[in-house]
Amino acid sequence: MSLKEELKALENQHIQLSTRESTEELDHILADDFWEIGSSGVPYDKKFCLEQGVVLTEMTLHHYEIQPLSEDTVLTTYYVEDTTRSRNTLRSSIWKKIDGRWQLYFHQGTITDLQKDEYKERRGR
Repeated sequence: MSLKEELKALENQHIQLSTRESTEELDHILADDFWEIGSSGVPYDKKFCLEQGVVLTEMTLHHYEIQPLSEDTVLTTYYVEDTTRSRNTLRSSIWKKIDGRWQLYFHQGTITDLQKDEYKERRGR
C-alpha cells in the first residue's frame, strides 16, 4: 500500500460515524498534541474532542492529495461532501508518524461553495 493510500484509509476512518462515536478509536487516531480549527473557526484539542465528542455527520471524501513535509510528517488536502448538514468543506490534515504509526496531529475544515469538480479544477490535480 502506498503512503497516499495508507493515509487516505486513515482519513476515511477518521470521518466514519463509528470512529467518531468511539472515544477509544478517536484516541488511537489523534496524536496526544492534536488540535484542529473547525469549520466554525473555533479551535479544539484532543481532550475536548474526547470529552465533548465530535460532530457526527455522513461525510464523503474526494480529491485526496498528499504533500510530504518531512520523512515523518505529511500534509493532506481533500474535499468533503457532508450530506447530513448539506454543505461542503475543504479539509487539510497534518499526519505525523509517532511511535511507529501515523497519527493525526492537526486538522482544519473550511466551508466552501465550490462543487467537488470545481475544486478539482481550481486545485489543478
